[in-house]
Amino acid sequence: MSDVKFIGGLTFKAKHPNAPEYVICKGSIKREDLIAWLSSEQGDWINFEVKESKGGKLYAAVDEWKPNQGSGTSSRRGGQEQRERPQRAADQPPMDDFADDDIPFVTMQGGW
Repeated sequence: MSDVKFIGGLTFKAKHPNAPEYVICKGSIKREDLIAWLSSEQGDWINFEVKESKGGKLYAAVDEWKPNQGSGTSSRRGGQEQRERPQRAADQPPMDDFADDDIPFVTMQGGW
């Protein structure tokens, strides 16, 4: 995994056993470290994935994937077609692939 690019100052932990079902994990930001890391990066957007190490720890890694620009190249591996993973999508906003109705809780307008 030498090609993994970690995000400095951003950490994740497994959710507490008593946390509600809709809580996926807990996160922490070490402000100074994250600001320093972000200052060294290019582009408006930095996409990342939260992954689990072999030891069970959660971590954030930069998602370097970016769709091919017109090449459409793919390969076959194990009888299944595999798309090539091109370069990083630094200027591409994250995909909002769920509707607000999918969120399992209600937000209160105007306070509690």
